[in-house]
Amino acid sequence: MKFFKIYFLPVLFVLVSSRGLAQTATEYEVKDHYTKKEVVIPMRDGTKLHTTIFSPKDTSKEYPILMTRTPYSSRPYGEGQFRSQLGPNEYLMKQGNIFVYQDVRGRWMSEGVYDNMRAFIPKKKGNQFDEASDTYDTVEWLVKNVKNNNGRVGLWGISYPGFYATYSLLANHPAIKAVSPQASIGDFFFDDFHHNGAYMLSYWRATAVFGYEKSTPSDTAWYAFPELNTKDQYQFFLDAGPLKNLDKYYGEDNVFWQQLKEHPNYDEFWQKRGIVQHLNDIKPAVMVVGGLFDAEDLYGPFNIYETIEKNSDTYNMLVMGPWSHGDWARKKDRQAIGNVYFGDNISENYQKEVETLFFNHFLKGEADEHLALPEAYMFDTGLMEWKTYEAWPPKMAKKKAFYLGDDQQLIAGPVAVPAVASGAETFISDPNKPVPYSEDIKMVFTPRKYMTDDQRFAARRPDVLVYETEVLEEDFTLAGEVLAKLQVATTGTAADWIVKVVDVFPPDAEDFEETQDYLSMSNYHMMVRSEVIRGRFRNSFSNPEPFEPNKKTEVNLQLQDVHHTFKKGHKLQIQVQSSWFPLIDLNPQTYVDNIFEAEEEDFQKQEHKVFHDSQIIFSVLE
Repeated sequence: MKFFKIYFLPVLFVLVSSRGLAQTATEYEVKDHYTKKEVVIPMRDGTKLHTTIFSPKDTSKEYPILMTRTPYSSRPYGEGQFRSQLGPNEYLMKQGNIFVYQDVRGRWMSEGVYDNMRAFIPKKKGNQFDEASDTYDTVEWLVKNVKNNNGRVGLWGISYPGFYATYSLLANHPAIKAVSPQASIGDFFFDDFHHNGAYMLSYWRATAVFGYEKSTPSDTAWYAFPELNTKDQYQFFLDAGPLKNLDKYYGEDNVFWQQLKEHPNYDEFWQKRGIVQHLNDIKPAVMVVGGLFDAEDLYGPFNIYETIEKNSDTYNMLVMGPWSHGDWARKKDRQAIGNVYFGDNISENYQKEVETLFFNHFLKGEADEHLALPEAYMFDTGLMEWKTYEAWPPKMAKKKAFYLGDDQQLIAGPVAVPAVASGAETFISDPNKPVPYSEDIKMVFTPRKYMTDDQRFAARRPDVLVYETEVLEEDFTLAGEVLAKLQVATTGTAADWIVKVVDVFPPDAEDFEETQDYLSMSNYHMMVRSEVIRGRFRNSFSNPEPFEPNKKTEVNLQLQDVHHTFKKGHKLQIQVQSSWFPLIDLNPQTYVDNIFEAEEEDFQKQEHKVFHDSQIIFSVLE
């Protein structure tokens, strides 16, 4: 992070930022303090975007503009209809800012054609447009036409609006001074609908949100979700069979479903929709925000921060808390993910002491020369407390390797593979009985809770390999990336590989209020981090290749960063498996060019092998 003188899937999630704090503002009526105006702002190609502006009634001073751009609607529509909450949080609302909400091109009340994750055009010609130019044209209109603005603009957004906030960094408008991308997608082949090439079947229902286009402005939804008539998600997708059988729910009119099927690899279609690779020479101040248990978007926040840090000379900070997708925009007395409780008022403290300070500093000039915030504000999800660092990952972190040894042992050793790391374990992976990702029997729109779920149900299956340390005699802190360097073989020609990092609680661990009735925190297996790679992409995400049956093969899997202390008395555990259903789709385990076109007969039971020279390499604070 560079300091300088003063002179923000997959998916309907942004609704938390517009409604999640409504209950906290009951004594503060927006309409008593703000005027509302709806306008259409023309873009350079003539397309008009619906924009709503809330301005403080106190016109005795000037205010910065805080804007979010969304595909999820800037409702409520009508100048007499007011939101119950403005901006990223109630503190910024009550202090006074000009708040702007805009329906992006082709969505809701805006004109134009929607393009899911519209590609950035670095060198636009004539009236060529993208989300950066739409942001530029909007900001230009606002600073010239909205009364009492101070000429400074900030942008924020959560999830898809977070992607548009990231995109605004490429607008290069001089009035944009501060941007907070929150839970932003960084690359569409690694966030939301894909994880390392594996299709996130659990996001299938969300395809309705993005796949149906409209031709005229609309203040009501033009899309509908499939009626599935079941509450058992696992059984529904198991009965459905190959992905091609889901075509009956989404026809050719669902553009995004067709795109998913036609582009199973990381080809030009997906590559040009990535935003991370364009983040060079960024000028506005940036505060990247994410949740350490965000099931949707972990790749984005870490990679956006890292790329800006590497390629730009601007203020750039990272905030990662014990949150699922968008939790930081809500207010809860007790912050918990699933069965695990992390502390009180965590989101409120972030809103008041971090987010508000960031925007006020760069948009109102309310601070001294240096902003009193750390480079990295990170929550330790084992110690249940905040830590601050001058860099992320921390400069003092050291690489430490563990080997997947015999007799379920997780053995610490040198990064250089020792000669004694020999032997292997095998298991049968059966597409007819895939490993569930959760014990819960329910239908979810997109999953969240599983990120801290108890993994005992998986550890006790024969198709899940388990490796763990002895009981720890002192605290052991992970801070940074996790790399699984697997050495594997399969009797088939295709396979997925899933690695989970698990914190095994001691027998005397006490239950939380949030602990499900049928569970106990005694010996709880808390999932700390997990990830999947579709094995065909082990060497290239663009050029997949089959496995050679029974041949020992290296598969490297990068897990997203963690910040977690395994406390004294706990155990560190690694689980390895080859299905994770229906979080991801079933791998037929027989190589086919396009899994979306796989036939019933392609799905075959196979034996997989994991060799003991497989490594899990952690970044450790000593």
